[in-house]
Amino acid sequence: MYAPGHLGELTEIIDPELVDAVLEDTGVRTQRVRLLPARVVVYFVLALAFFERSSYQAVWAKLTAGLGSVPVARPCPSSLARARRRLGSGPLRHLFSILAGPVADHRPSCAFEQGLRLVAVDGTTLSAPDEEAVTWHDGRHAW
Repeated sequence: MYAPGHLGELTEIIDPELVDAVLEDTGVRTQRVRLLPARVVVYFVLALAFFERSSYQAVWAKLTAGLGSVPVARPCPSSLARARRRLGSGPLRHLFSILAGPVADHRPSCAFEQGLRLVAVDGTTLSAPDEEAVTWHDGRHAW
């Protein structure tokens, strides 16, 4: 089904054991043997963020392309959508809380200039819903 412990390049960045621990912490378990176990769905949802303009099937193909000769199922978009709903947002929120944060510390390095952290914006945009809490802050637009 899948190469043991490996599902594309994301498993090189986010350890599968960490994903399993997050699923355990949030109470999300695969109840039965599935085509799309919870661990795989976590990586699929993360891949969706990288390829936001691509279809579910295109993202799945990109995610599994590096598996070479390992036979990989090709789930239909509705199966991927159901798996995503089944997973919910809890595991991804928990994973974010573990991984988010600056990598560099305050020691002298190329990450700071005159005590200020140097940052770069890559041009990625994200659409957010037009909700009052998002668009207004202190009587003016939040942006």
